[in-house]
Order: sequence, then structure tokens, then C-alpha cells
Amino acid sequence: MTLAANWSYPTAIRFGSGRIAELPDACAGAGMTRPLLITDRGLAALAVTETALGVLRKAGLEAAMFADVDPNPDEINLAAGVDAYNSGGHDGVIAFGGGSGLDLGKCVAFMARQTRPVWDFEDVGDWWTRADASVIAPIVAVPTTAGTGSEVGRAGVLTNSQTHEKKIIFHPKMLPAAVICDPDLTVGMPPAITAGTGLDAFAHCVEAFSSPHYHPMSAGIALEGMRLVIENLPRAFKDGTDIEARAHMMSAAAMGSTAFQKGLGAIHAMSHPVGAHFNTHHGTTNAVCMPAVLDLNAPEISARFDRAAGYLGLEGGFAGFRSFVDRFNQSLGVPRGLAALGVTSDAVPALVKGAIKDPSCGGNPVTLTEENLTALFNAAM
Repeated sequence: MTLAANWSYPTAIRFGSGRIAELPDACAGAGMTRPLLITDRGLAALAVTETALGVLRKAGLEAAMFADVDPNPDEINLAAGVDAYNSGGHDGVIAFGGGSGLDLGKCVAFMARQTRPVWDFEDVGDWWTRADASVIAPIVAVPTTAGTGSEVGRAGVLTNSQTHEKKIIFHPKMLPAAVICDPDLTVGMPPAITAGTGLDAFAHCVEAFSSPHYHPMSAGIALEGMRLVIENLPRAFKDGTDIEARAHMMSAAAMGSTAFQKGLGAIHAMSHPVGAHFNTHHGTTNAVCMPAVLDLNAPEISARFDRAAGYLGLEGGFAGFRSFVDRFNQSLGVPRGLAALGVTSDAVPALVKGAIKDPSCGGNPVTLTEENLTALFNAAM
């Protein structure tokens, strides 16, 4: 089977090996002639980024690059990116890379011409209507990892450097106009990053499937996304050149992000403050938190995972799935607790305060309180 296609859901997606060659055409379709490619520092020096820039320049596009992006980007990175965008006279953004490059790229395109501070557009109620939608720059997204799925999302995660809180900045027009999903771009990912990003996609699917909100379309996408991760992440982890496994993981990442319109939950409510305080890898943090959250949510989600387990190739219903998660994490080299990520027990009260305010709380099947979140953090340590 040839794993290549053009999709129009949830936006225009060009999927398949070698399709980075179509980046100039995607930019032209979005109305860009002077794009700013935004990526993270680590990726900026790699051949995959130079390949993308070379493709753009060969096509006559006046592309520049901005790479002052931290692993957990903040408003300082955003201000520098907005300055680079405006001073360079750019007319669109290519958000390139993993979650940090994609999220900051989308936020730069969103904020370049806004007059209010970025925190006024947090994903709370209808705050997004405060923005001037007419000045949001077009975005083309090019993921180079298979994890966050930010390439098909309508938001970006930004850390407040003063309060150490991760905030979700949302606007419908932050959804990229076009996406290029080229699994060839992920071949160079080392095993640890392959595992961490892949487990982020898995967490998105697990939490979306667990969410009590009514969204059957997202539930179906989440279920198939879990299957793709279970069957293909071990292959990609073992052999980074397994392009079929890489392609399926790239699909699973986009599916996870699409599915969590149904909701996220305690896994993300925990991992957001942990990442903001301790600068941990987001997907790996999700994986570490997942077992404790599954235990908390068991009374509410057992029945649906009893039905799902057979489709996922697992015996024993929810109990079998819960046992599998421990084995899956171990097989992929995930640390056994938050302490191994550098989290200290004295930070738990502050982490709880951050988690209880996180919008992901609203999608958890069991109502979250400071009491059960404290127990969750202690269990995950």
C-alpha cells in the first residue's frame, strides 16, 4: 500500500514521502511570497531544515529563518519572532519542526499584527473573539516529529516566563492553511525523541477517547490513532528508517490532535505545569503521568476500554490495557516516575495549583480537585 494522499480534513494536508518538494506550491496557495520559516535551535542546524530552505529558494521565494525558540517556548521567544517577522517584511509563516517550532510559528503568525497582549487570547470562553482576525498571517505547517499534531490544531502552547504557567492560545484561524506531512523528515529522530513524541500522540488519543464529552467522530479517530501508535511506535523506535512505521506515526499524531477536540484530561493538566517548572519533554511527561491517571479514571472509563481493547489487539479489557501501558512505557525507555525527570516532591503544591487551573481539567472523566491532583502527583513521583 502506498502511504500517500491529499486530505482536506481538518485542513489541506499533503501526505507522503518526498512531499517537502511541494512546499513552494503550498506557500503560493496560501498567498506567501516572503515566508518566515520558524523552527527551534536544535533543528535549525540540521540538513532537513536546509533542504526545506533550499527548496524554497530554488523556487524563487524570499524565505528567511527564525530559530530563537526554546523547547517550551515563551512570550520572550514570541516577541523576538514577531519582531523578526515584521522587520523582515514577511507575508506568512512556515511553522517547521516539533511542537515547539509549530506552536511558536503559529503564535507569531497570529500575534504579528495584534495590538493586545498574547495572554488576552488564552483558550478561555470566547476570549479568541478579542483578536482582529483580518490581520492573522497565513500559516503552512511542516511537522518533523510525529507527536503533538500541532500542524492540524487551532492553538499554540506558550509558557509564561514570569508565572511558569503553560497557556493555550487559541483562535480558529491559527489552523494552518496547508500542511505537508512528509515522513522522510522524521527519519533522523533519535530513539528517545521518537518515543517521547510518539507517546504524546498516544496520550492525546487516550485522553480524547476517555473524555466524557459527546463527540463520536473524535472518539473514532482516537481509537484508530491508539491502534496505529501501539502497532507502529515500537517499529519506529527500533528502526528509525522504517518509513512505513514513520508514516503511520505521522498520521497518528495528526489524529490525536484532531481527536482532542473532544477533550483532554488529567494527564495534560499535570504535564503542563511540570513542563513549565522543570522544562521536561512534554510527551515523555505525559507517558510518566498516564498510569496514575488511568487508575484514577478507571471507574468511569473501564467499560469503554473493555470494548476497545480487542480492536487494539489487547486481551483483558481495561485491565489488560492498563497493564499494557506499563509494559509499553518500559519498552520505550520511559522513566518510571516524575522524580526521574527532575521533579521534586516539594514542588507538588505548586504543580497542583497550576494543574487545577489548566483547561484540560474540563475533559477528565473524574472531576479534578486539589486533593485528587495531589494524590496523582504523589503517585506519579
